[in-house]
Amino acid sequence: MSNAIDQTRRMLSLVTYLRERPGAEVAEVARAFGISERELIGDLNVLPMCGTSFRGGDLLDIDTDGERIWWHNVDDVAQPLRLAADEATALLVAARAVAGLPGLRAGDREALTRAVAKIENAAGESAEGSARVGVTFEAESHVFADIDRALSEGRRLWLRYYSHGRGGMTEREVDPIRLLTEGHTYLEAWCRTSEDHRMFRLDRVAEIKVLDVPADPPRREPRDLSGGLVNPSADDPEVVVEVSSGGRWVAEYYTHDRAEELPDGGLRITLRSADPSQLRPLALRLGRDGRIVSPPEPAEQARAAALEALAHYGEGLV
Repeated sequence: MSNAIDQTRRMLSLVTYLRERPGAEVAEVARAFGISERELIGDLNVLPMCGTSFRGGDLLDIDTDGERIWWHNVDDVAQPLRLAADEATALLVAARAVAGLPGLRAGDREALTRAVAKIENAAGESAEGSARVGVTFEAESHVFADIDRALSEGRRLWLRYYSHGRGGMTEREVDPIRLLTEGHTYLEAWCRTSEDHRMFRLDRVAEIKVLDVPADPPRREPRDLSGGLVNPSADDPEVVVEVSSGGRWVAEYYTHDRAEELPDGGLRITLRSADPSQLRPLALRLGRDGRIVSPPEPAEQARAAALEALAHYGEGLV
């Protein structure tokens, strides 16, 4: 696993590597880049959405049969890049936004700044509109910066963190281990509150402080993440959730054993949870788009919580 910046750098190198090695073996490429085959396949799933135009006409036609990798339109995308006005604007706005991230390495920031200058020069008048557009990031950018600092200096962190399972804010001290990315960016750390290893989603960190205390996470081999960040145990209780078409996102968000199609376009999803009662926030979030079929306790808890919330809402209208 790696952070988004490392992945972007790797994928740029991967394009050059594959162009020179048609039919390269998946295992060989993974070894060359020092990543797992699962991470490589993840990169290969992203590359076909990249190309010389976001209009879709010149995207990378790269696929794999699981053993070898084939790039079918190498010559087509090798032509000199010509940016339209909207493409130049989008590229420059994104590049300036990334260059302003607090967690960016100094060398990467300098390289990106030089690239922006070259694009502006090449785009000419087409780049003028980009100067009037700006992008601001939510808390994750400064959170990333503090975590990056704590990792480099070997220091402990204090977090005010929204716990999805508990449905509320918690405060805890953690010893950071590494940053990981799978859909969202996560911090793997030793949690001093639970005395266990935990994964913290950066976009759920409401407040963060770098403490004047050395981080001292217990020494252990890096966890095998080839099966993903979340790996429920086969011994965990089984939970069945039925969702309408508006709740199909649950199958993408939660690791599950199976998802069966329902006649109305919904899904019957079977998953496992060490503590099914922690799925109450899921039931509340789904609302009319789904329900927990079994076990009955989380569904009853969600119903009670919803009625309590409605009662408070009614009081506010009086």
